[in-house]
Amino acid sequence: MPAYQSDALPRPAAVTARGWGWRHAGRTAPAVRSLDLDIQPGERVLLLGPSGAGKSTLLHALAGVLGDSNDDAGDSDESGSLLLDGHSPRAQRGRAGLMQQDPETQVVLSRVGDDVAFGAENLAVPRDEIWARVHQALADVGLSHLPLEHPTAALSGGQKQRLALAGILAMQPGLILLDEPTANLDPDGVLDVRDAVARCVDATGATLVVVEHRVAIWKDAVDRIVVLQPGSTTDSAVLLDGPPAEVLAAAKSMLVAAGVWVPGHVPATRAHAPAAAGAGDLLLAAEGLAVSRERPRRSGFRKIPPTPVQEDIVAQVRAGQALAVTGPNGAGKSTFALTLAGLLEPVAGTVSAAPELSRGAGIDPYRWKAEQLISRIGTVFQEPEHQFVTGNVLDELRFGPRHLGRGEDRVDELLERLRLTALVDANPYTLSGGEKRRLSVATVLAASPRVLILDEPTFGQDALTWAELASFLVEMLDAGTAVVSVTHDAEFTAALGGAELRLSAPERVAP
Repeated sequence: MPAYQSDALPRPAAVTARGWGWRHAGRTAPAVRSLDLDIQPGERVLLLGPSGAGKSTLLHALAGVLGDSNDDAGDSDESGSLLLDGHSPRAQRGRAGLMQQDPETQVVLSRVGDDVAFGAENLAVPRDEIWARVHQALADVGLSHLPLEHPTAALSGGQKQRLALAGILAMQPGLILLDEPTANLDPDGVLDVRDAVARCVDATGATLVVVEHRVAIWKDAVDRIVVLQPGSTTDSAVLLDGPPAEVLAAAKSMLVAAGVWVPGHVPATRAHAPAAAGAGDLLLAAEGLAVSRERPRRSGFRKIPPTPVQEDIVAQVRAGQALAVTGPNGAGKSTFALTLAGLLEPVAGTVSAAPELSRGAGIDPYRWKAEQLISRIGTVFQEPEHQFVTGNVLDELRFGPRHLGRGEDRVDELLERLRLTALVDANPYTLSGGEKRRLSVATVLAASPRVLILDEPTFGQDALTWAELASFLVEMLDAGTAVVSVTHDAEFTAALGGAELRLSAPERVAP
């Protein structure tokens, strides 16, 4: 069946907001306040604004799922009206397809083909048409090389992001809602995903609302830019609204001040200080390392190691120096980082801690006790939610130092430096994607580790919080902390300096 052909393609959706606002449970200030907005059927809108401006909140509301989470139940509050085709979005489920910031939350089935088909099946699309859509959607997002039976658990974060988009495209909704759809993708993947979305809306006529911090990716693929500002700082949600060329030409300085990534503008970051004493001392070394997230299997009395996603890795982590781990999606970057951090057992080869880092704990970080690990190697996961263990921001930062029997002298500094002071009482799960990322970084730094390992640390950051985070990490480097970053962000890599370890994509096996 040809791509996107159906006897009855859905009508493109219309959006109307009048004085609409939303306050999350446990928060004193609204995420969105007094939003007035009209989006015409078939229009393509890029939604911009600083971290915490309510962009994700608006997308969840349009998808009809805002307030469904237990973390946002209770005393949340809604004002004004938000309508999809003249009705409440909650009564229109299926009209909108939402790709969330964290693709992990959208993987619902164990096999790639079934996962992509899930949404269309729930919309009662005929079976033959479902599988035609699944094949087309996987091809559009660059996953057609995977068998339909391929396990979703074996996908990288970037591949899961593409998988989530494929599921949305297969639904063919009247309104496509994309929340930072390219945040975890390599440069080629960014263009693949953008072009796949453009082809879909061209063919189906669907209305598109996409949230992204970096304007350059989407400015030529949309009709309109809408810039939001945080509900806690204003009486009107919309700061700017107009065609991309006009908005960018007339209000560049205003966009920069609002934290928008304007094409051609890279925020200034702190310069490195002269190297401190001890800078360059070896802390961790990987030799002949092979990594995998799969567990070994047993056959009788034999232990069969898993198939590695990456082999023969050689790397050194030194005090006061940065190491950027780069490469395409699926190359095993996150798996390598978790292995280096002592959280996964090597398939082959070694990860060894130097005496200065191990201090009597043994040379193999994988064998360390939890207390020994978190005080020496701090790890920020690709999915920030995997690190949250308490019910509010302040307790998250206190948890590590208290567990180690240390004082909490760094907590206030970290809250201020990472722009979390106003959120101390908030439930971590109600934060924006960028706020969750900064909180996960802060919780690890509160334990004062010698080695900091970060997986996509700039995910969800506007230009201002990006610059503050990069500058703070430069300070950590100057103080002697080693910083290892898994990243696709070339500007971030340049700001931190240091060495680069590029992992290549594994060879594809024909299905």
